[in-house]
Amino acid sequence: MKEFISVFWLACALCELGLTSRAFGHGFAGPRFFPATISTDDPFIADELSLPTISTMRTPDDGGTRATDVSIDIAKRITADFGIEIGETFSALNPHHGEAVNGFDNLELGAKYRILESDTHEAIVSLGLDAEIGGTGLRSVGVDSFSTWTPGIFFGKGFGDLPDAVRFLKPFALTGLVGIEVPTSASTRSVTIDDATGARTIDIERHPDSLEWGFALEYSIPYLQSQVQDMHWHTPFDRMIPLVEFALETPLDRGAAGQTTGTINPGVIWAGHYCQFGVEAIVPINERTGNNVGVIAQMHFYLDDIFPHSLGRQLFGGNK
Repeated sequence: MKEFISVFWLACALCELGLTSRAFGHGFAGPRFFPATISTDDPFIADELSLPTISTMRTPDDGGTRATDVSIDIAKRITADFGIEIGETFSALNPHHGEAVNGFDNLELGAKYRILESDTHEAIVSLGLDAEIGGTGLRSVGVDSFSTWTPGIFFGKGFGDLPDAVRFLKPFALTGLVGIEVPTSASTRSVTIDDATGARTIDIERHPDSLEWGFALEYSIPYLQSQVQDMHWHTPFDRMIPLVEFALETPLDRGAAGQTTGTINPGVIWAGHYCQFGVEAIVPINERTGNNVGVIAQMHFYLDDIFPHSLGRQLFGGNK
C-alpha cells in the first residue's frame, strides 16, 4: 500500500504540470466534471487512454488465488456522440496450490452512443454495447472460449441543481450502469479420463445470463471550490474527488440465479489538466467474491487535451 501512495503523489505532481484555470477538458455536463471512474464505466464519449490499470486481489478459487491484472484501455470519439473502445488485460494467477500461470485475457471491445445531455441538470445518458471476444486470450488464465455481449445504459447526474439551503451537497454526483451480459454459449462440456480405469467423466459448466450493474458516488472538491464556496484548499487537495464505487454482477438463470458477486471500492481520484490518477481498495461483498481486501490503481490520460488537433480529435462532425 505504501508503494501505491508514493505513486499517487508522484502522479499528482506530473498531472499538475500545465494546469490551467479550466482544469478539465472532457467529462463535462455544464459546470460538472465527471472523472473517468476506475471500477465502473462512465457515460461519456471521449478520447482517453488508461495505461496502466493495475489490480491485485486474492480470490477464493483453488483454495485462494492471488490474481494480479495489468490492463490497457483506449477510447476514441468517432463523432461527438459516438465512440468506440478497445481493451486488453494481462493476468498473473498465483494459486495457493499448484503452479503460477500468466497470460493475456480475451480482447474486449465496446461502443457507446450519447442520447441525452443536460447542462442545466448536470445529467448525461448513453447507450452502450460491450463484447468480450472468446478464444482471443490464453486458456491457462481461464479465459472463455465463447464470446459475451453486454448491451447496457450508462448515466451520470450531478447534484448542482439542489437548493442553496443544502449547498454543501451540491458537489455530490452519481454515475452508474445497468447491462445484461449474454454469453454466446449456454454451457460448455469438458471430458476427463481416469488414467487407471479409463473411465470418462463429462463435466458441464453452465453460463448464465447476468445483470451487470454498478454505480459510483463522488464528492468533487473542485466543484465545491468553484461552484459552492472557496475553501482555500491548495494543491493537491483542491483537485481531489473522493468516491466509492459498487461493481456488481447477478446471474439470472441456469441454476445460478440471484448469486450476486461484486466489490465495494472506496478511494480517491486526483484530476489534472492532462491526466488523472486514482487508487481504490477492493472490498468483496461476500465469500463468493473473496475474503481479502485488494487494491486497484489507474493512470488515465485525456487524449483530447494532450493532442487536441490530432489523436484527441473526433473523426467526423467537427473540430472539438
